[in-house]
Amino acid sequence: MSDPSATVPGGEVVQRHRLSTRLWHWINAVTLLVMLMSGLMIFNAHPRLYWGEYGANFDQPWLKIGTLENTRTGALSGFLQIGSQRIDTTGVLGLWKDAEGRERSYAFPSWATIPSRYSLADARIWHLAFAWVLALGLLFYLLWSLINGHLRRDIHITRAEWSPRHVWHDVRQHARLRFPSGSAALKYNVLQKFAYAGVLFVLLPLMIATGLAMSPGTDAWAPFLTEAFGGRQSARSVHFICAFLLVAFFVVHIVMVLLGGPLNEIRSMITGRYRLPKERME
Repeated sequence: MSDPSATVPGGEVVQRHRLSTRLWHWINAVTLLVMLMSGLMIFNAHPRLYWGEYGANFDQPWLKIGTLENTRTGALSGFLQIGSQRIDTTGVLGLWKDAEGRERSYAFPSWATIPSRYSLADARIWHLAFAWVLALGLLFYLLWSLINGHLRRDIHITRAEWSPRHVWHDVRQHARLRFPSGSAALKYNVLQKFAYAGVLFVLLPLMIATGLAMSPGTDAWAPFLTEAFGGRQSARSVHFICAFLLVAFFVVHIVMVLLGGPLNEIRSMITGRYRLPKERME
């Protein structure tokens, strides 16, 4: 991002994102999409989540996606169960129709998985291959952002920004769709900083750590990692929770791009060039 200290009038086109940020953004977008879709296929092999070290068909999961058969009519229905609460998800999760109109009883539909046909082996290959891209990309991005000052300048949350009054002001401004204009648009607001810092330093590292903790091979060189999460099944649960928090981040991110002017926002992430919103009369 350009130096936010510069005073630039609204309407001017400026350089907003560095090349390293733009490259990492698009590589990460593809990487996380492939990992999510292949991860959903892996989940289809055992669509239950547990806490602790062990979990199998006869153990009590805290989350389950499955298919029920009506004992009177024989009709099938899909469901999502969290704890003791069960939600009918027929047609979306648990029970859905493929492109040929045939009913399938896997947790996630074929359009949401890689590969689209059921294959645990292929899904693991895709998932582990892109896990290397995610881990190495995150490492290089953080190191380069530390060197060029991006983390200190754009992500660091100052003492003043931690103030509840400051945070509440930004929440109110976003709720009213009053986004920064002029040179102020060059700076991340505190809500953006919280979101990006949470992804960079919490969600992505947790995804990598829990992925390693689920691997039996990790027991040979870092047994403490699985123990730190309370067991392999707990690590798997945290892994999926983080994955869907990243999905939530993505949804909010896309909504903000649409509200902020999609052509201008997307151009800035492709070319780095961004037209500053004109100053707003308060």
